[in-house]
Amino acid sequence: RFHGEGYQEGLAEGSHAGMAEGRRHGALHGARMGSEIGCYLGFALTWHCLLQKCADPKNSKKLRALDSLIGMIQKFPYEDPTYDKLQEDLEKIRGKFKQVCSMLNIQSDFRLGNERSSLTF
Repeated sequence: RFHGEGYQEGLAEGSHAGMAEGRRHGALHGARMGSEIGCYLGFALTWHCLLQKCADPKNSKKLRALDSLIGMIQKFPYEDPTYDKLQEDLEKIRGKFKQVCSMLNIQSDFRLGNERSSLTF
């Protein structure tokens, strides 16, 4: 009887602690992902605006790549944590971002630190 009661109490306490830890973990990783994607979007929108103002015909390929990156970010399912291709789509966005940086001849390094995120050039 004591074994059964102890098991039930431990199970209830462990479930409660696991839920709290899961929420903290999810919030932390969700915030990191949001920060990363937001940085990519700000980067893409800024460069898109800058390249549109320049009349260089070589910019059309760069603008198409930026449009593609912006479209991928806008289609990203932020509100659906159960989306089964979340990591796959995030990797595609990262790949497109690297491609755009290469086309713009920019060295990029997205790092997430303890205090803040940063994008260095």
